Amino acid sequence: MSLSSVVIVGAGQAGFQVAASLRQGGFTGRISLIGDEPGLPYQRPPLSKAYLLGKISAANLAFRPEAFFDQQQIELLHDSATTIDRQNRHVVLASGKSLQYDHLVLATGAHNRALSIPGDDLAGVFGIKTLADANALAPRVKDVRNVVVVGSGFIGLEFAAVAAAQGASVHVVDLGDRPMARAVSAEMSSLFRQAHEAWGVQFHFRQGVTRLIGENGKVTAVETTDGQILPAELLVYGIGVIPNISIATEAGLEIENGIKVDANLLTSDPHISAIGDVACFPCIHNHGEHSRIESVPNAMDQARTVSARLLGKASPFVATPWFWTDQGNLKLQIVGLSTGYDSTVSLGSVESQQFTVLCFRKGELVAIESCNRPGDHLAGKKILSRPPELTVTEASSPDFDLKAWELAHRP
Repeated sequence: MSLSSVVIVGAGQAGFQVAASLRQGGFTGRISLIGDEPGLPYQRPPLSKAYLLGKISAANLAFRPEAFFDQQQIELLHDSATTIDRQNRHVVLASGKSLQYDHLVLATGAHNRALSIPGDDLAGVFGIKTLADANALAPRVKDVRNVVVVGSGFIGLEFAAVAAAQGASVHVVDLGDRPMARAVSAEMSSLFRQAHEAWGVQFHFRQGVTRLIGENGKVTAVETTDGQILPAELLVYGIGVIPNISIATEAGLEIENGIKVDANLLTSDPHISAIGDVACFPCIHNHGEHSRIESVPNAMDQARTVSARLLGKASPFVATPWFWTDQGNLKLQIVGLSTGYDSTVSLGSVESQQFTVLCFRKGELVAIESCNRPGDHLAGKKILSRPPELTVTEASSPDFDLKAWELAHRP
């Protein structure tokens, strides 16, 4: 494939990585990177933890300094893509500018699912998705006394840990029955629940929020579905995200829980790829089912796969998914997908907070969750990058060591 121009819509982790990988791989054509936020493209994971605690500055969030984009001749446009003209291969921007492309990469990401309840427009109600969100939230975290968090996923619990560390009284409300229920095993959930409760966090499971109560335009309390009134000078919600598919839908691309792509991350238009949080791809780690994976490693791996294809080195996307979250003194690292797991083997101990859970489905190892055991995570990434051979019987041995097993079974 001979290309002279690549346009990338979305300047988050996936979009930036495509541009950087293309230049690193020797691509000499025009690269246009379109981002709808001001400033340099930046990392999002620290926004809900280290950035709020002042441990990392806004300048240090940037993927690269401004000089990088000039040196690499990457055209960084602060604009929004509004229309794709597939017939003529042009992207029209909100400013009225039109960009021609030989290949278009959609890395449009996702946006926060809204609360959509009475009072959600009160001051003091925040989602955490952008640097602007974090900048608005950061000054308030230091002084607030009563915090309610809606959602006990990664983002919600990361913020809950930050608020508790600042001395706030924190209540977490969630429709599920345990922390991070959709992401981790019951055993790992239990460890994190115990830790958060030790930090003073109070959980309200199997509960939703019916309305927000306010005074003088500011949130003061939250009413739950069972009628409890929880004081709240600050409410942060993390109840999932919705992929940004509008531009793809209007262009007539195939949609299925995001922008549907094939094993090479190509959309139904061979001149357009989709990657990152917005892309729904055939995942070999989920029985080949089309899946969307919301993680930085997935975004970067897909970006590199697309860049390699555009440079003439096409191969299907097969990277093993992995994730992480930092909550207080706990670092959870996950490799694989535990969806539908039916048995587990635990290593280490909950008491020490150095704990690993191996998740099996029909006898096959599908995921490894490691809390404060980075060696197990590294071993797990290697084990799950090849056909899994570890059995429940082997892992259940009293003297089983995951790192030693991986070393002994390297190809």
